[in-house]
Amino acid sequence: MLGSSRDALGTCRDFLDEQRQDSDFGNLAGELYSVADLLDSESVLRSALADSGQLTAVRENLAQDVFASRVSPLALQLIRLAAVQRWSEGMDLVLALEQLAEQAVLTVAQNDGSLDATEEELFLFGRAVDGSAELQMALTDPASSSEVKAAIVHDLVAARGTSAAATLLGYSISHLHGRRIDSVVSHLVEMAAKQRDRVVADIKVAAPLTPEQSQRLAQALSQLKGRTVRLNVAVDPSVLGGVHVAIGEEVIDGTIESRLEQARRALLG
Repeated sequence: MLGSSRDALGTCRDFLDEQRQDSDFGNLAGELYSVADLLDSESVLRSALADSGQLTAVRENLAQDVFASRVSPLALQLIRLAAVQRWSEGMDLVLALEQLAEQAVLTVAQNDGSLDATEEELFLFGRAVDGSAELQMALTDPASSSEVKAAIVHDLVAARGTSAAATLLGYSISHLHGRRIDSVVSHLVEMAAKQRDRVVADIKVAAPLTPEQSQRLAQALSQLKGRTVRLNVAVDPSVLGGVHVAIGEEVIDGTIESRLEQARRALLG
């Protein structure tokens, strides 16, 4: 991707990071893959959504009209956001949606503790393909449909691998876009490795943080975790004061609400 498309993808990635706790997140990858597949096959729609010569409102309204009844509210938000970005070419929008789907799959794997196993399974699949000319031919045969290729991958991975690995490989190998299998698998392994370094802290506070407070909190959490931590801040007056931090399953509750509850329990014995 060229500069403008990279910037557009970065904007969408940031938005996706902020939605990790959304109730629709678990189904998001499948929806994004479906939209990417549709845009891959429908060149007119793809060009219309990615045409930076059109007003952003026109592209956003088109995305709304086409997908509002097909996807969840979260997926629709992300598709509308993607539609108003500046893409160097139409296929970059398709590739971006696929990469956002990959990010969603890996985020779920990170949350459920299967990210390491997923990364290992991706690596092992790559080695298996490298060592089998027959398998390479089956997965790159232009006469075979994407459904057939996805089924081959599913048979190889589903029984012993994680659901995340099966999802990532099933779609990516059946949508190579002219790329080599080894480069696609290497890309997925790289994405999994980067996901391990994507640490997002969900913050609840009673009032918005100042930029200085956000910076200090991010630095403190980064030192604590040994990795760069991004903040996803939500204002919740019920916390009264202090800060509630959740990083994955780890919770640091320093809110006044929590302290009052602890005091109440102490008084009740």
